[in-house]
Amino acid sequence: MRQQRLFSNKILILTLTIGIAVILLRAMTRTVVFDLPRVKRARRRRASYPLKRAVDIVLASVALVMATPLMGLVALLVRLNLGSPVLFKQERPGMGGRTFTMYKFRTMTDARDAYGHLLPDSERLTRFGRFLRSSSLDELPELFN
Repeated sequence: MRQQRLFSNKILILTLTIGIAVILLRAMTRTVVFDLPRVKRARRRRASYPLKRAVDIVLASVALVMATPLMGLVALLVRLNLGSPVLFKQERPGMGGRTFTMYKFRTMTDARDAYGHLLPDSERLTRFGRFLRSSSLDELPELFN
């Protein structure tokens, strides 16, 4: 009797899980990009963008204030281990094709070979840089974006 109840509970959980998955999949549309299947979320209403942007700015500002001491410590350690500049910046495409500047803490040296070409990333990545990446501390300056 008890085994029968456990079995029926497992079937109930499985049925609920499948039902939730079906609901979530119906909310998404399936598209194909370069012959690779890609799941794309249904479009949001344009009216929700200003609200989302305002919430993003408020939350990022609070996180930035809270993370400032940690960012200062990481910046000091990057300066001592890798030298200057402390931040790596790169232009990236953003929403609507507009470019923005992405900031991260540096994790690699600028080591070059005899011809002046940069060495491969695997050789330039330091132990300290590997730690920053694995802990995602190198991503903290992205709060400015």
